[in-house]
Amino acid sequence: MPVAPTAPPTLPLDAEGILALAARSMFHLFSSISQGMFLVDSGGRIVWVNEGYRRFLPALGFSSIDQFLGHMVEDVIPNTQMRRVLETGEPILVDLLTNKAGTFVVSRLPLRQEREGGAGEVIGAIGIVLFDQPETTLQPLISKFALLQRDLDDARRELASQRNNPLYQHAPDGQRRSKYTFASFIGSSPAAVEVKRHARRAAQSASPVLLLGETGTGKELLAHAIHASSARAKGQFVSVNIAAVPDTLLEAEFFGFAPGAFTGADRKGREGKFKLADGGSLFLDEIGDMPLGLQAKLLRALQEGEIEPLGSNKLVPFDARVIAATSRDLPELVRRGLFREDLYYRLNVLPLRVPPLRERRSDIPALVEALGEDMALRSGEAPPELTPDALALLAGQHWRGNIRELRNVLEQVTMRSDSQRIDSAQLERILREAGLEQIELPATLQSAHDADEEAALLRPLAQQVAELERKAIAAALASTGGNKLATSRLLGISRATLYERMTSQEQPT
Repeated sequence: MPVAPTAPPTLPLDAEGILALAARSMFHLFSSISQGMFLVDSGGRIVWVNEGYRRFLPALGFSSIDQFLGHMVEDVIPNTQMRRVLETGEPILVDLLTNKAGTFVVSRLPLRQEREGGAGEVIGAIGIVLFDQPETTLQPLISKFALLQRDLDDARRELASQRNNPLYQHAPDGQRRSKYTFASFIGSSPAAVEVKRHARRAAQSASPVLLLGETGTGKELLAHAIHASSARAKGQFVSVNIAAVPDTLLEAEFFGFAPGAFTGADRKGREGKFKLADGGSLFLDEIGDMPLGLQAKLLRALQEGEIEPLGSNKLVPFDARVIAATSRDLPELVRRGLFREDLYYRLNVLPLRVPPLRERRSDIPALVEALGEDMALRSGEAPPELTPDALALLAGQHWRGNIRELRNVLEQVTMRSDSQRIDSAQLERILREAGLEQIELPATLQSAHDADEEAALLRPLAQQVAELERKAIAAALASTGGNKLATSRLLGISRATLYERMTSQEQPT
Protein backbone atom coordinates (compact mmCIF):
# COMPACT_ATOMS: atom_id res chain seq x y z
CA MET A 1 0.00 0.00 0.00
CA PRO A 2 1.55 3.34 -1.03
CA VAL A 3 2.57 5.72 1.75
CA ALA A 4 0.83 9.07 1.65
CA PRO A 5 3.25 11.96 1.18
CA THR A 6 3.97 14.03 4.27
CA ALA A 7 2.50 17.51 4.17
CA PRO A 8 5.15 20.26 4.19
CA PRO A 9 5.37 22.28 7.40
CA THR A 10 3.42 25.52 7.35
CA LEU A 11 3.62 28.78 9.27
CA PRO A 12 1.00 29.54 11.89
CA LEU A 13 -1.81 31.64 10.52
CA ASP A 14 -2.10 33.98 13.51
CA ALA A 15 0.36 36.75 14.37
CA GLU A 16 0.95 35.50 17.91
CA GLY A 17 1.85 32.07 16.62
CA ILE A 18 4.31 33.55 14.12
CA LEU A 19 5.95 35.64 16.83
CA ALA A 20 6.21 32.66 19.17
CA LEU A 21 7.78 30.56 16.40
CA ALA A 22 10.23 33.35 15.56
CA ALA A 23 11.19 33.72 19.22
CA ARG A 24 11.84 29.97 19.59
CA SER A 25 13.84 29.90 16.35
CA MET A 26 15.98 32.88 17.36
CA PHE A 27 16.57 31.35 20.79
CA HIS A 28 17.74 28.06 19.31
CA LEU A 29 19.81 29.90 16.70
CA PHE A 30 21.67 31.99 19.30
CA SER A 31 22.14 28.92 21.48
CA SER A 32 23.73 26.99 18.61
CA ILE A 33 25.93 29.65 16.98
CA SER A 34 27.11 31.46 20.10
CA GLN A 35 30.06 30.39 22.20
CA GLY A 36 27.79 30.05 25.22
CA MET A 37 24.46 31.20 26.67
CA PHE A 38 22.69 31.21 30.03
CA LEU A 39 19.45 32.52 31.59
CA VAL A 40 18.80 34.27 34.90
CA ASP A 41 15.45 34.88 36.57
CA SER A 42 14.15 38.23 37.80
CA GLY A 43 16.09 37.83 41.04
CA GLY A 44 19.38 37.27 39.24
CA ARG A 45 19.70 33.53 39.85
CA ILE A 46 21.09 31.36 37.06
CA VAL A 47 18.38 28.93 35.96
CA TRP A 48 19.70 27.50 32.67
CA VAL A 49 23.05 27.04 30.89
CA ASN A 50 23.56 25.63 27.40
CA GLU A 51 26.21 23.09 26.44
CA GLY A 52 28.55 25.72 24.98
CA TYR A 53 28.78 27.72 28.21
CA ARG A 54 29.59 24.67 30.32
CA ARG A 55 33.15 24.57 28.98
CA PHE A 56 33.86 27.85 30.81
CA LEU A 57 32.83 26.46 34.22
CA PRO A 58 36.22 24.91 35.19
CA ALA A 59 37.97 28.25 34.52
CA LEU A 60 35.38 29.95 36.76
CA GLY A 61 36.12 27.44 39.54
CA PHE A 62 33.21 24.98 39.21
CA SER A 63 33.60 21.25 38.58
CA SER A 64 29.91 20.54 37.84
CA ILE A 65 26.84 22.33 36.54
CA ASP A 66 25.06 21.75 39.87
CA GLN A 67 27.59 24.00 41.63
CA PHE A 68 26.77 26.78 39.14
CA LEU A 69 22.98 26.67 38.79
CA GLY A 70 20.86 28.46 41.38
CA HIS A 71 23.53 30.96 42.41
CA MET A 72 23.35 34.73 42.02
CA VAL A 73 24.95 35.64 38.72
CA GLU A 74 27.39 38.16 40.22
CA ASP A 75 28.60 35.51 42.70
CA VAL A 76 29.67 33.05 40.02
CA ILE A 77 30.54 35.31 37.04
CA PRO A 78 32.94 38.09 38.10
CA ASN A 79 32.49 41.56 36.50
CA THR A 80 29.13 40.70 34.96
CA GLN A 81 26.60 43.46 34.19
CA MET A 82 23.52 41.22 34.20
CA ARG A 83 22.17 42.87 37.38
CA ARG A 84 22.16 46.22 35.56
CA VAL A 85 20.09 44.74 32.73
CA LEU A 86 17.57 43.32 35.23
CA GLU A 87 17.23 46.63 37.07
CA THR A 88 17.04 48.96 34.05
CA GLY A 89 15.40 46.68 31.49
CA GLU A 90 17.86 48.04 28.91
CA PRO A 91 19.93 45.64 26.79
CA ILE A 92 23.73 45.77 26.49
CA LEU A 93 24.12 44.61 22.92
CA VAL A 94 27.93 44.44 22.69
CA ASP A 95 30.41 44.59 25.54
CA LEU A 96 33.79 43.22 26.61
CA LEU A 97 33.83 41.04 29.72
CA THR A 98 37.12 40.09 31.35
CA ASN A 99 37.45 37.73 34.30
CA LYS A 100 39.52 34.72 35.31
CA ALA A 101 37.97 32.65 32.51
CA GLY A 102 39.33 35.07 29.88
CA THR A 103 38.16 38.00 27.77
CA PHE A 104 34.86 37.69 25.89
CA VAL A 105 32.64 39.72 23.59
CA VAL A 106 29.18 39.39 25.18
CA SER A 107 25.59 40.51 24.75
CA ARG A 108 22.95 40.87 27.50
CA LEU A 109 19.23 41.01 26.71
CA PRO A 110 16.27 41.46 29.09
CA LEU A 111 13.31 39.02 29.02
CA ARG A 112 9.86 40.60 29.55
CA GLN A 113 6.45 39.25 30.50
CA GLU A 114 4.09 39.09 27.54
CA ARG A 115 1.24 41.55 27.96
CA GLU A 116 -1.44 42.89 25.67
CA GLY A 117 -0.62 46.32 24.34
CA GLY A 118 3.15 46.03 24.82
CA ALA A 119 5.99 44.48 26.76
CA GLY A 120 5.50 43.77 30.42
CA GLU A 121 7.85 43.76 33.40
CA VAL A 122 11.30 42.18 33.32
CA ILE A 123 11.17 38.53 34.35
CA GLY A 124 14.75 37.55 33.55
CA ALA A 125 17.69 38.07 31.18
CA ILE A 126 19.81 36.18 28.65
CA GLY A 127 23.60 36.30 28.65
CA ILE A 128 25.26 35.43 25.33
CA VAL A 129 28.99 34.89 24.71
CA LEU A 130 29.42 36.06 21.11
CA PHE A 131 33.18 35.52 20.84
CA ASP A 132 35.80 34.06 23.12
CA GLN A 133 39.48 34.88 22.65
CA PRO A 134 38.62 38.12 20.75
CA GLU A 135 42.31 38.94 20.43
CA THR A 136 42.49 36.24 17.74
CA THR A 137 38.93 35.89 16.40
CA LEU A 138 38.46 39.65 16.06
CA GLN A 139 42.05 40.51 15.22
CA PRO A 140 41.29 42.58 12.05
CA LEU A 141 38.66 44.66 13.87
CA ILE A 142 40.77 45.07 16.99
CA SER A 143 43.81 46.07 14.93
CA LYS A 144 41.76 48.71 13.10
CA PHE A 145 40.45 50.20 16.32
CA ALA A 146 43.90 50.04 17.90
CA LEU A 147 45.29 51.99 14.93
CA LEU A 148 42.52 54.57 15.25
CA GLN A 149 43.22 54.83 18.98
CA ARG A 150 46.94 55.39 18.33
CA ASP A 151 46.13 58.09 15.78
CA LEU A 152 43.79 59.73 18.27
CA ASP A 153 46.44 59.58 21.00
CA ASP A 154 49.03 61.07 18.63
CA ALA A 155 46.64 63.87 17.70
CA ARG A 156 45.96 64.60 21.36
CA ARG A 157 49.67 64.72 22.15
CA GLU A 158 50.28 67.00 19.16
CA LEU A 159 47.50 69.36 20.25
CA ALA A 160 48.84 69.35 23.80
CA SER A 161 52.36 70.16 22.60
CA GLN A 162 51.03 72.94 20.40
CA ARG A 163 49.07 74.43 23.28
CA ASN A 164 52.23 74.43 25.40
CA ASN A 165 54.50 75.68 22.59
CA PRO A 166 54.53 79.47 22.19
CA LEU A 167 55.23 78.94 18.49
CA TYR A 168 51.66 77.74 17.95
CA GLN A 169 49.84 79.95 20.44
CA HIS A 170 47.75 82.85 19.24
CA ALA A 171 49.74 85.98 19.94
CA PRO A 172 48.03 88.93 21.65
CA ASP A 173 47.09 92.02 19.67
CA GLY A 174 47.47 90.22 16.34
CA GLN A 175 51.22 89.74 16.68
CA ARG A 176 52.96 87.72 14.01
CA ARG A 177 54.55 84.36 14.87
CA SER A 178 56.43 81.70 12.95
CA LYS A 179 54.28 79.13 11.20
CA TYR A 180 56.95 76.51 10.47
CA THR A 181 59.88 74.70 12.07
CA PHE A 182 62.75 72.74 10.52
CA ALA A 183 60.55 69.63 10.76
CA SER A 184 58.28 71.32 8.21
CA PHE A 185 61.08 71.20 5.61
CA ILE A 186 60.37 67.71 4.29
CA GLY A 187 63.27 65.67 2.96
CA SER A 188 66.14 63.35 3.88
CA SER A 189 68.20 63.63 0.69
CA PRO A 190 71.81 64.84 1.05
CA ALA A 191 70.86 68.27 -0.34
CA ALA A 192 67.92 68.68 2.06
CA VAL A 193 69.90 67.51 5.09
CA GLU A 194 72.77 69.85 4.23
CA VAL A 195 70.63 72.99 3.85
CA LYS A 196 68.82 72.23 7.13
CA ARG A 197 72.14 71.75 8.91
CA HIS A 198 73.42 75.13 7.74
CA ALA A 199 70.09 76.79 8.52
CA ARG A 200 70.13 75.46 12.10
CA ARG A 201 73.59 76.91 12.59
CA ALA A 202 72.48 80.21 11.07
CA ALA A 203 69.60 80.33 13.56
CA GLN A 204 72.11 80.53 16.42
CA SER A 205 73.68 83.66 14.96
CA ALA A 206 72.41 87.25 14.94
CA SER A 207 73.90 88.06 11.53
CA PRO A 208 71.74 88.60 8.43
CA VAL A 209 70.82 85.50 6.45
CA LEU A 210 70.46 85.49 2.66
CA LEU A 211 68.36 82.64 1.25
CA LEU A 212 69.10 81.95 -2.41
CA GLY A 213 67.14 79.62 -4.64
CA GLU A 214 64.56 79.22 -7.35
CA THR A 215 60.92 80.03 -6.78
CA GLY A 216 58.96 77.37 -4.90
CA THR A 217 61.93 75.74 -3.16
CA GLY A 218 60.83 76.65 0.39
CA LYS A 219 62.84 79.79 1.16
CA GLU A 220 60.06 81.39 3.21
CA LEU A 221 59.51 78.17 5.13
CA LEU A 222 63.20 78.12 6.08
CA ALA A 223 62.99 81.77 7.13
CA HIS A 224 60.16 80.88 9.53
CA ALA A 225 62.16 77.90 10.83
CA ILE A 226 65.31 79.97 11.40
CA HIS A 227 63.32 82.50 13.43
CA ALA A 228 61.55 79.74 15.40
CA SER A 229 64.91 78.17 16.37
CA SER A 230 66.63 81.45 17.22
CA ALA A 231 66.87 83.39 20.45
CA ARG A 232 64.23 85.75 18.98
CA ALA A 233 61.56 83.04 18.69
CA LYS A 234 59.28 84.80 21.18
CA GLY A 235 59.49 88.01 19.16
CA GLN A 236 57.47 88.80 16.05
CA PHE A 237 58.21 87.40 12.62
CA VAL A 238 57.35 90.16 10.14
CA SER A 239 57.33 89.35 6.44
CA VAL A 240 57.41 91.75 3.48
CA ASN A 241 57.14 90.60 -0.12
CA ILE A 242 58.92 93.43 -1.91
CA ALA A 243 57.69 92.34 -5.33
CA ALA A 244 54.06 92.59 -4.15
CA VAL A 245 54.25 96.19 -2.86
CA PRO A 246 54.17 99.15 -5.30
CA ASP A 247 57.46 101.06 -5.41
CA THR A 248 55.75 104.26 -4.24
CA LEU A 249 54.56 102.59 -1.04
CA LEU A 250 57.66 100.62 -0.13
CA GLU A 251 59.30 103.34 1.94
CA ALA A 252 56.18 103.87 4.03
CA GLU A 253 55.78 100.10 4.33
CA PHE A 254 59.34 99.69 5.60
CA PHE A 255 59.81 102.73 7.80
CA GLY A 256 56.27 103.90 8.59
CA PHE A 257 55.10 107.49 8.39
CA ALA A 258 54.39 110.44 10.70
CA PRO A 259 50.86 111.90 11.09
CA GLY A 260 49.93 113.89 7.98
CA ALA A 261 53.09 112.91 6.12
CA PHE A 262 51.25 112.92 2.80
CA THR A 263 47.79 113.43 1.39
CA GLY A 264 45.45 110.73 2.63
CA ALA A 265 47.83 109.60 5.37
CA ASP A 266 46.41 108.37 8.66
CA ARG A 267 46.23 111.26 11.13
CA LYS A 268 47.71 109.00 13.80
CA GLY A 269 50.62 107.88 11.63
CA ARG A 270 51.68 104.24 11.31
CA GLU A 271 54.64 102.14 12.31
CA GLY A 272 56.60 100.42 9.54
CA LYS A 273 57.64 96.79 9.29
CA PHE A 274 61.08 97.50 10.77
CA LYS A 275 59.53 98.80 13.98
CA LEU A 276 56.95 96.00 14.09
CA ALA A 277 59.82 93.48 13.93
CA ASP A 278 61.63 95.11 16.86
CA GLY A 279 62.92 92.28 19.06
CA GLY A 280 62.13 89.69 16.41
CA SER A 281 62.95 88.93 12.77
CA LEU A 282 62.22 90.82 9.54
CA PHE A 283 61.89 88.66 6.43
CA LEU A 284 62.52 90.56 3.19
CA ASP A 285 61.23 88.30 0.42
CA GLU A 286 62.29 88.96 -3.19
CA ILE A 287 65.00 91.40 -2.10
CA GLY A 288 66.34 91.41 -5.67
CA ASP A 289 63.24 93.37 -6.78
CA MET A 290 63.88 96.31 -4.44
CA PRO A 291 64.11 99.68 -6.26
CA LEU A 292 67.63 101.05 -6.44
CA GLY A 293 66.58 104.31 -4.76
CA LEU A 294 65.34 102.54 -1.63
CA GLN A 295 68.39 100.31 -1.29
CA ALA A 296 70.52 103.13 0.16
CA LYS A 297 67.96 103.75 2.92
CA LEU A 298 67.78 100.06 3.67
CA LEU A 299 71.57 99.87 3.90
CA ARG A 300 71.67 102.78 6.34
CA ALA A 301 68.94 101.22 8.49
CA LEU A 302 70.85 97.94 8.67
CA GLN A 303 74.15 99.64 9.49
CA GLU A 304 72.87 102.13 12.06
CA GLY A 305 70.01 100.16 13.59
CA GLU A 306 67.66 103.12 13.28
CA ILE A 307 65.02 104.35 10.85
CA GLU A 308 63.43 107.67 10.01
CA PRO A 309 59.68 107.44 9.36
CA LEU A 310 58.35 109.19 6.26
CA GLY A 311 57.57 112.85 7.05
CA SER A 312 59.37 112.74 10.40
CA ASN A 313 62.64 114.31 11.60
CA LYS A 314 63.09 111.81 14.42
CA LEU A 315 65.26 108.72 14.32
CA VAL A 316 63.63 105.60 15.73
CA PRO A 317 65.92 102.78 16.93
CA PHE A 318 65.02 99.17 16.17
CA ASP A 319 66.48 95.74 16.87
CA ALA A 320 65.48 93.18 14.26
CA ARG A 321 67.31 90.28 12.73
CA VAL A 322 67.08 90.49 8.92
CA ILE A 323 66.46 87.40 6.79
CA ALA A 324 66.37 88.12 3.06
CA ALA A 325 65.49 85.87 0.15
CA THR A 326 65.58 86.07 -3.62
CA SER A 327 65.23 83.88 -6.67
CA ARG A 328 67.32 86.28 -8.77
CA ASP A 329 71.08 86.27 -9.44
CA LEU A 330 72.25 89.06 -7.12
CA PRO A 331 75.91 89.07 -8.26
CA GLU A 332 74.69 89.53 -11.83
CA LEU A 333 72.40 92.37 -10.72
CA VAL A 334 75.38 93.97 -8.96
CA ARG A 335 77.47 93.75 -12.15
CA ARG A 336 74.64 95.36 -14.12
CA GLY A 337 74.27 98.16 -11.58
CA LEU A 338 70.77 97.12 -10.55
CA PHE A 339 71.69 96.16 -7.00
CA ARG A 340 74.02 98.03 -4.67
CA GLU A 341 77.25 96.16 -4.04
CA ASP A 342 77.55 97.46 -0.47
CA LEU A 343 74.01 96.27 0.36
CA TYR A 344 74.79 92.90 -1.19
CA TYR A 345 77.80 92.46 1.10
CA ARG A 346 75.71 93.60 4.07
CA LEU A 347 73.08 90.94 3.41
CA ASN A 348 75.36 88.16 2.16
CA VAL A 349 76.84 87.36 5.59
CA LEU A 350 75.27 83.91 5.96
CA PRO A 351 74.22 82.81 2.47
CA LEU A 352 72.11 79.63 2.21
CA ARG A 353 71.41 78.06 -1.16
CA VAL A 354 68.08 76.21 -1.09
CA PRO A 355 68.34 73.30 -3.59
CA PRO A 356 65.77 72.92 -6.37
CA LEU A 357 63.54 69.86 -6.41
CA ARG A 358 65.44 68.25 -9.30
CA GLU A 359 68.51 68.01 -7.00
CA ARG A 360 66.54 66.15 -4.34
CA ARG A 361 64.34 63.79 -6.35
CA SER A 362 64.42 61.09 -3.66
CA ASP A 363 62.43 63.47 -1.41
CA ILE A 364 59.48 63.46 -3.83
CA PRO A 365 57.61 60.47 -2.23
CA ALA A 366 57.78 62.11 1.22
CA LEU A 367 56.76 65.48 -0.25
CA VAL A 368 53.83 63.89 -2.08
CA GLU A 369 52.67 62.27 1.17
CA ALA A 370 52.95 65.52 3.14
CA LEU A 371 51.27 67.61 0.44
CA GLY A 372 48.52 65.02 0.06
CA GLU A 373 47.78 65.06 3.79
CA ASP A 374 47.66 68.86 3.79
CA MET A 375 45.29 68.84 0.81
CA ALA A 376 43.11 66.27 2.59
CA LEU A 377 42.91 68.41 5.74
CA ARG A 378 41.83 71.42 3.69
CA SER A 379 39.29 69.57 1.56
CA GLY A 380 37.98 67.05 4.09
CA GLU A 381 38.61 64.20 1.66
CA ALA A 382 41.03 61.27 1.74
CA PRO A 383 44.59 62.01 0.53
CA PRO A 384 45.56 60.71 -2.92
CA GLU A 385 47.47 57.43 -3.19
CA LEU A 386 50.07 57.39 -5.97
CA THR A 387 51.23 54.14 -7.51
CA PRO A 388 54.99 53.45 -7.72
CA ASP A 389 55.03 54.19 -11.45
CA ALA A 390 53.27 57.52 -10.79
CA LEU A 391 55.92 58.46 -8.21
CA ALA A 392 58.65 57.49 -10.67
CA LEU A 393 57.04 59.72 -13.28
CA LEU A 394 57.04 62.66 -10.85
CA ALA A 395 60.69 61.98 -10.05
CA GLY A 396 61.53 62.28 -13.74
CA GLN A 397 60.33 65.85 -14.19
CA HIS A 398 62.43 69.00 -14.27
CA TRP A 399 60.10 70.98 -11.94
CA ARG A 400 60.83 74.56 -12.92
CA GLY A 401 58.37 75.68 -10.24
CA ASN A 402 59.73 73.17 -7.71
CA ILE A 403 57.49 72.22 -4.75
CA ARG A 404 54.88 74.82 -5.63
CA GLU A 405 54.54 73.29 -9.08
CA LEU A 406 54.46 69.77 -7.62
CA ARG A 407 51.56 70.75 -5.37
CA ASN A 408 49.72 72.28 -8.32
CA VAL A 409 50.03 69.03 -10.28
CA LEU A 410 48.83 66.97 -7.30
CA GLU A 411 45.83 69.22 -6.80
CA GLN A 412 44.92 69.01 -10.49
CA VAL A 413 45.16 65.24 -10.74
CA THR A 414 43.26 64.78 -7.45
CA MET A 415 40.41 67.06 -8.51
CA ARG A 416 40.11 65.45 -11.94
CA SER A 417 40.36 61.82 -10.84
CA ASP A 418 37.35 59.71 -9.93
CA SER A 419 39.51 57.46 -7.78
CA GLN A 420 41.69 58.03 -4.75
CA ARG A 421 44.40 55.95 -6.41
CA ILE A 422 46.46 57.85 -8.99
CA ASP A 423 48.45 56.00 -11.67
CA SER A 424 51.07 57.17 -14.15
CA ALA A 425 48.59 57.45 -17.04
CA GLN A 426 46.49 60.01 -15.18
CA LEU A 427 49.60 61.95 -14.18
CA GLU A 428 51.07 61.89 -17.65
CA ARG A 429 47.90 63.44 -19.05
CA ILE A 430 48.04 66.29 -16.53
CA LEU A 431 51.77 66.84 -17.13
CA ARG A 432 51.29 66.92 -20.88
CA GLU A 433 48.49 69.48 -20.61
CA ALA A 434 50.60 71.62 -18.27
CA GLY A 435 53.46 71.63 -20.79
CA LEU A 436 56.04 70.40 -18.30
CA GLU A 437 59.50 69.49 -19.57
CA GLN A 438 59.78 65.71 -19.25
CA ILE A 439 63.21 64.16 -18.77
CA GLU A 440 64.26 60.53 -18.83
CA LEU A 441 61.93 58.51 -16.66
CA PRO A 442 63.75 56.67 -13.82
CA ALA A 443 63.21 52.93 -13.88
CA THR A 444 62.89 52.93 -10.11
CA LEU A 445 63.15 55.45 -7.32
CA GLN A 446 66.68 54.18 -6.77
CA SER A 447 67.60 56.25 -9.78
CA ALA A 448 66.40 59.30 -7.90
CA HIS A 449 68.71 58.41 -5.03
CA ASP A 450 71.58 58.02 -7.48
CA ALA A 451 70.81 61.44 -8.94
CA ASP A 452 70.96 62.94 -5.46
CA GLU A 453 74.29 61.27 -4.81
CA GLU A 454 75.66 62.62 -8.08
CA ALA A 455 74.41 66.11 -7.23
CA ALA A 456 76.07 65.86 -3.82
CA LEU A 457 79.40 65.11 -5.53
CA LEU A 458 79.16 68.17 -7.77
CA ARG A 459 80.34 70.50 -5.01
CA PRO A 460 83.68 72.03 -4.07
CA LEU A 461 86.09 69.32 -2.99
CA ALA A 462 86.99 71.17 0.21
CA GLN A 463 83.34 71.18 1.24
CA GLN A 464 83.01 67.43 0.63
CA VAL A 465 86.21 66.69 2.56
CA ALA A 466 85.01 68.84 5.49
CA GLU A 467 81.68 67.02 5.51
CA LEU A 468 83.38 63.60 5.49
CA GLU A 469 85.71 64.73 8.27
CA ARG A 470 82.74 65.93 10.35
CA LYS A 471 80.98 62.57 9.96
CA ALA A 472 84.15 60.63 10.83
CA ILE A 473 84.70 62.66 14.03
CA ALA A 474 81.02 62.27 15.04
CA ALA A 475 81.18 58.50 14.49
CA ALA A 476 84.43 58.16 16.44
CA LEU A 477 83.05 60.23 19.34
CA ALA A 478 79.94 58.05 19.44
CA SER A 479 82.07 54.89 19.37
CA THR A 480 84.27 56.05 22.27
CA GLY A 481 81.48 57.53 24.34
CA GLY A 482 82.80 61.06 23.88
CA ASN A 483 86.34 60.29 25.09
CA LYS A 484 88.53 62.80 23.22
CA LEU A 485 91.82 60.93 23.76
CA ALA A 486 90.38 57.64 22.57
CA THR A 487 88.76 59.43 19.62
CA SER A 488 92.04 61.03 18.53
CA ARG A 489 93.84 57.65 18.71
CA LEU A 490 91.04 55.97 16.76
CA LEU A 491 91.30 58.61 14.00
CA GLY A 492 95.11 58.60 14.02
CA ILE A 493 95.46 62.31 14.88
CA SER A 494 96.68 64.21 17.91
CA ARG A 495 94.27 65.45 20.54
CA ALA A 496 95.20 69.05 19.68
CA THR A 497 94.32 68.41 16.03
CA LEU A 498 91.00 66.87 17.09
CA TYR A 499 90.10 69.94 19.17
CA GLU A 500 91.12 72.18 16.26
CA ARG A 501 88.88 70.27 13.83
CA MET A 502 85.95 70.29 16.23
CA THR A 503 86.31 74.04 16.85
CA SER A 504 86.44 74.83 13.13
CA GLN A 505 83.27 72.78 12.55
CA GLU A 506 81.39 74.79 15.12
CA GLN A 507 82.06 78.06 13.28
CA PRO A 508 79.17 79.27 11.07
CA THR A 509 79.75 78.79 7.37
